[in-house]
Formats: sequence, C-alpha cells, structure tokens
Amino acid sequence: MFILGINAYHGDSSAAIFKDGDLIAASEEERFRRIKHWAGLPTEAIKFCLDEAGITLSDVNHICISRNPLAKIGQKAWYALSSGIKLANLKNRVSNTFNIKSLKTDLCAALQIQESQVKAKIEFVEHHRCHIASAFHVSPFEESAILSVDGMGDFTSTMRAIGKGTKIKVLDSVSYPHSLGILYTAFTQFLGFPHYGDEYKLMGLAPYGQPIYADRIMQVVIQKTRDGLFKLNSAYFRHFTEGVSMSWNNGSPDIGGLFSNKLVDDFGQSRKQGEELTQYHKDLAASVQKVTEDMIFFMAEDLREKTGLKNLCITGGVAQNSVANGKVIANTGYEKLFIPPAGHDAGTAAGAALYFWHHERNNPRGAFIPQPYTGIKFDNVTIEAELQSRGLTYQRLEEKEIYDLVTDALIHEGVVGWFQGRAEFGPRALGNRSIIADPRRTDAKALLNAKIKKRESFRPFAPSILKEFVGEYFEQVDDVPFMEKVFQIRPEKRSIIPAVTHVNGSGRLQTVSRDVNQRYYDLIHTFYQKTGVPVLLNTSFNENEPIVNTPAQALECFLRTKMDMLVMENCVLMR
Repeated sequence: MFILGINAYHGDSSAAIFKDGDLIAASEEERFRRIKHWAGLPTEAIKFCLDEAGITLSDVNHICISRNPLAKIGQKAWYALSSGIKLANLKNRVSNTFNIKSLKTDLCAALQIQESQVKAKIEFVEHHRCHIASAFHVSPFEESAILSVDGMGDFTSTMRAIGKGTKIKVLDSVSYPHSLGILYTAFTQFLGFPHYGDEYKLMGLAPYGQPIYADRIMQVVIQKTRDGLFKLNSAYFRHFTEGVSMSWNNGSPDIGGLFSNKLVDDFGQSRKQGEELTQYHKDLAASVQKVTEDMIFFMAEDLREKTGLKNLCITGGVAQNSVANGKVIANTGYEKLFIPPAGHDAGTAAGAALYFWHHERNNPRGAFIPQPYTGIKFDNVTIEAELQSRGLTYQRLEEKEIYDLVTDALIHEGVVGWFQGRAEFGPRALGNRSIIADPRRTDAKALLNAKIKKRESFRPFAPSILKEFVGEYFEQVDDVPFMEKVFQIRPEKRSIIPAVTHVNGSGRLQTVSRDVNQRYYDLIHTFYQKTGVPVLLNTSFNENEPIVNTPAQALECFLRTKMDMLVMENCVLMR
C-alpha cells in the first residue's frame, strides 16, 4: 500500500511517501522552489516522492492531508462571529479551507492526470495529531507522553497526548487564539525580525541578555492555568480581535503584525528592522526565551504527573527551540526525550501518513531508525556531467584522499561546501548539505559571515561531534542526531572549540554516528586524528536561501561566494 502524506496551503509545505508503512522519501517544497518556507500545494516535492517510489499518482492508495477543515468547527465559527475578525482575514481562512477541500482536483491538474485515474482516498488528519504522530511513531519509545506546541493549526495551538504501541490518546489541548507559539512570534516581530520563520533569531539573541523582564511577562502577558496549560492576555495581541493576516505571495508566506499597541505602551517602542540592537532588546529576548522554556517545563511536568510516564516526545514549531529542548530533562522528571528531525510543519506530511497507517489502521511500528536523510540524491556521473557542462576543473578522488584533502584545507583556514547523499528532511543540515569549518578558529564566525553567510553576528554556528566524545566536551550526555538540543560545553573545552561555543558557553550539537552517516563520521574522525579535536563546525549549505538541493544549486552558491572548496560526492573543486 502506498500512502502519500502532504502538508499543503501552509508554510513549510512538504510531501512524504510510504510503502507498507516504510518511508521511501520526504522533502520540503522550498528545496525545489528556492523560496524559504514555501506555502501552497507542494507539487515538486510530490513529484519527487512519486519518482523515488517508482510510481504515479494513480498508484497511490491514500493521500493523507495534515489538516482537517472540520476540526473544532464550532469553536472556529464562534470565534469568527464573536471576535469581530476582519473580513479580509476571514476570507483568507475560508479560501484556505476550500483549497484543502479541493486538493485532489488541484493535484491532478498540476500533475496532468485525469481525476478519474486516481483511486486514492483523501484522508484529513488534524494538524496536531500529525505533529504527534511524526514524533511518537518514529521514536524509540513503546509508550510516551507527547507535547505538541506551535502557533496554530486546525484552531489548536497546543495538544497533549499519550502514545502507546500504535495508538495515540489525546488528553487535552489549548485552542486558538491562546498560543505560546504566537507569543514567541509576536515578540520576535517586536524585536525587529518580521519574516516568517524568524523566531530562531530571537533564540540566538537571548544569550546576550538577562531575563529581567520574565516575571513581568508572566504577570501580565501569559498566565499558567490550573489544568497545567496556559492562557494569553488578549490585550497584548491583535489576533484576538482581528485574526491573523496571512498571505502566500509567490509561495512566500507572510504573517501580519501580531502585537497590539498595549504591548508597545507597556514594553516600549518596537525595534525597526535593521535598527541597532540595544541591551534592552537583548534582555527582552532573554526574558521571552525564559518564559517559553518555563511554560514548556510546566506543561511537560504536569503531563508527567498526570500520566506517570518517564518518556517524552516534543513536537510542533516550538520544538524547534533547541535551547529549551536541551533543558527539559534537567527541569522535569522525565528520563528520556525525543524530538523528531522535522518537528515543524513540514514534518506533518509524514505525520499524517503515520497517523493513518499506525493509529487508524493499527499496523505495527518497526524498529527505531534515525532517518533524517530522505531527500534527493545524485551520483558521481550526474555531478560530473554538470561540472563538465560548465567547463569547470575538478578532481574525482577516492574517499581517503577526500578526507585528507578536506581536513588539510580546514586546518589551513579553509571553508568547505560538503554535498553528499540524500538531502536532509527538516530545517537543519546534518552533514549531507553542509558548510564546514575548523571549530578551533576564534575568527571562524567572522570568516564564514564574510565569505558566505552574511548573517547577524549574534547567531551561533553548530558543532558536529563524534558520538563517543559527547561526555568529554559537553556537560550533558545524550544522543542528539538531529541537532535538536543545546547543551552547555564544558568550561575547559570552550577555548578549544571557540567557533561553536555561544556567548553563554552553549552549543547546539549534532552527535554523529558511523552507522547513521559513515562518510561524515569518517571526515570528522580524520580531522580528529590530525588535530585531537573530534568536532567540526557545521552550518547549512546556503546563502540567504533554502538549503541547496542539487549539484547546480551547490555550484551556484560556491561560485558566488568565497568558499574555498566544494566536495560533491567524490568530485572536488578548489579555488
């Protein structure tokens, strides 16, 4: 049985294809369209998935959509009638609902196939159930508490559940307009980061400040409730009375302003985009981050007390807050925590299919397999054809030669583009579409920003570390294969790897195992043999664009930046 999962007409549109419950391929549409967080119908990702499965749409048995237009329909109607929601925003939401309902027709038109040829039944799965399934059903746990937190999906912003075997039991939820994700986004906008998906900038800025306004935010903006959840003070947000203004211009999602005049009155003038960052801005970022962390710990711990479970899965857009993730075990009674590689909305494409296959059809789960590498791949023949068509000089080398050449370049101030295997599914490069550098260099951050990234100086770069050395370099030992948690680096190691040590002594690590990514492991191990340091600086292979997906895109990025070396499979280019 083939199941196609789709996240459509929503930010981070994506697709995933399964055969008899086994994942064949999954990818975000942005990787093909080259527009960050692309929204709409993910036709290119769907085509890719079908090609990888060797089938056409007519062979698919079920198409699972990570939205359910009927979810909380009564609450949606009451909100629209009672809040005085702006007509334009209401029309946008209604239009979006009709897009979902007509998805099969739209998909057939896009793929140039007659609707009568498609036997697949459309399955609508509630947004947060998709988040929950995308985590629990691929986790190593037989039984787990589950916390899903984001901005909003299907009129829900937070959902708590229990997963056991193939079944998911929803315990409770927080309905829109109350939303921890929207609180975080509102303050992200307030701090001068207006674009869809800019929340990571607030997280990166927070360590430069002190959370001196956290108590104030907890007193007036958000409140814990007796049931272990929360509610927002509507006076500080526009979406309670106006709805959320969202548009998808040419596929690029845009969200309107969320904070109200009262937030400006009580917290000062909002920062304009590009305006200098003051200590107040840094302290406010630190305060919002702390409030978010405390709310996650509060909801998670209340869930543990109610269920008695020791395992926890966290998912949803807020699960991308790797700083909070790294503190959950220390601040709750849980023993183990799992975060999926695509906890954000793109992951709901896989989650919709998983929910249907396991929960609805009661099919057993397989053994736990870390599988973030589900995107497109290219062989040496294809890569060489691309290089030759451009008349570029390159070398084709054996593995050991590549490891020696790359590590020597890194040791001598080089910045290397590393392109291999299947592209990652999720927002983070994990050694297959990465830019790498020497973590021992104190100037590596400035070097990368000058040569390639050109991003804000407060944003950190991440360490990829051989799994067996985590305890030697970090204060907390855990398997972190998806770069989903931030831990404190041991004080004595911070001067050894300054390029990946954030201002507060932390690092968003990726643990690298040879059985998961042999090539990347062997590269880091070669660097370790030469330097005594089992760590590489890893950042995503892009320049203010989605992560590169194809050899052509990797080449374009290499040629327009000052990258020193590009490795694509066994092909090597040097300046």
